[in-house]
Amino acid sequence: MKRLSIVALGILLASGCSSSNSSPSTTSGPTTTRFTADLRPSNESPAITNAEQSGSGSVVIDLTQAKDSSGNVSTSTMNFTVTMQGFPSTTVVNIAHIHIGGAGTNGNIVVNTTLSPGQAVLTNGAGSFTEVGISLTNDLATQILANPAGYYFNIHTALNPGGVMRGQLVKQ
Repeated sequence: MKRLSIVALGILLASGCSSSNSSPSTTSGPTTTRFTADLRPSNESPAITNAEQSGSGSVVIDLTQAKDSSGNVSTSTMNFTVTMQGFPSTTVVNIAHIHIGGAGTNGNIVVNTTLSPGQAVLTNGAGSFTEVGISLTNDLATQILANPAGYYFNIHTALNPGGVMRGQLVKQ
């Protein structure tokens, strides 16, 4: 009886350890990384000192990277959700985007949200907007992931066409 139990155990172990000819899949689903930024007129360079200096806001940016069947990043897109408050009722939002540059340094635009003038309407000095599916190169996405503090998000208004408020990206 003991010998039969050992044989049965050996058969069970052998069947559990059998291999198949199919190789494991190397693909995985898309990955999303979240960034935020606290937007302040005092963060602009130079700081905003006119009627719009009382405003503030925040942005949530989701960077999604899809992968191909080999597991390589095939596309990178961003979704933006922005809130603004404390602005004069006459504030007109024009554009918004990500620039390269550390705190206090002005840099080139690297990701345009595609927001157009008049699209984000402020009521009583407050409002929000969302832009989704904004494409960026995989190389740029990799650079932002590696050094989010080297990039900032800012919003431009009619009164402050160079930028009314900005904040450095922070990875969550």
